[in-house]
Amino acid sequence: MGAGVGPGEGVGRVVARDQSVVNMNSGALIVAAFCLAACEGNASDSGADQPSAFPPGMQPPAQSQADARPPAVPFYATTPRVSPRVIRSWPHDTAAYTQGLAIYHGRLLESKGLLGQSEMRDVDVTTGSVRRKVALPVNEFGEGITAVGDRLYQLTWRGGRGHIYDPATLTPTDSFSYAGEGWGLATDGRMLYMSDGSSRIRVVDPIGFREQRAIQVRERDSTVWLLNELEWVRGELWANVYQTDLIARIDPQAGRVVGWIDLGKLLTAAQRQDVVRRGGVANGIAFDSVRNRLFVTGKLWPRLFEIDFAGIHGSAVPRP
Repeated sequence: MGAGVGPGEGVGRVVARDQSVVNMNSGALIVAAFCLAACEGNASDSGADQPSAFPPGMQPPAQSQADARPPAVPFYATTPRVSPRVIRSWPHDTAAYTQGLAIYHGRLLESKGLLGQSEMRDVDVTTGSVRRKVALPVNEFGEGITAVGDRLYQLTWRGGRGHIYDPATLTPTDSFSYAGEGWGLATDGRMLYMSDGSSRIRVVDPIGFREQRAIQVRERDSTVWLLNELEWVRGELWANVYQTDLIARIDPQAGRVVGWIDLGKLLTAAQRQDVVRRGGVANGIAFDSVRNRLFVTGKLWPRLFEIDFAGIHGSAVPRP
């Protein structure tokens, strides 16, 4: 997902307040209020509306879930946390602002974001080269993807419109609409799971895209927000937490975080420095359920990694 030209830029900025503001004249107070409302980050999990600091007739810029500060996860030291073992890695397009990753019949599909650059791609795992791609309209910001049967679904960030493709050819076949922001998308083979950057994951019927229920995600007593790219992995729902190196392993029935996967050590120090400088973050999970292969990457990352699925899935999970 993204804000402005894309996430990774100035999220959760705080504007310092000074007592000298009381001495400003009324015109300066209006300007100060404008700056505070436009620049101050949202620390909540849902980006709830705040009282307007704008004078009548002046509308604030639209807010996004991406304006929230990242949660300080993990909240509890007792929740299992695993640094995955890398099995192998391959080149990844460093210009790809990865928003979604999926495996379809052994092929790697990738949704690339940013306005004017968004694409649906069929990518060669071993070389990172793009075998086939479809560009989105220049005013759409590509987001999460998943395939159900012979339909490949792709969200867009704030357009309220998604695309459906033939996953074998990437030929566009249909579209759908939804309210709010679109971030991550996954499937259990029957229903769709959709994130919007909050702590809430929608469970959606893929035919008609009607919401059936919602999952509120928590680690014990603490809400976990900024849920981004999603993947269904052997009965668990996995979610990148935006602006962090962590993937939450979620019980999809209770919404409880049962474990964490820490991707912080996958990149070298030099690679990480370059990615951070260019606004990249960890994002992208694809599970090959046929071969039990698990792939992860990130926005603008130089490598795609296959990590040890058995080592993660076999890690201890606390009882409710």
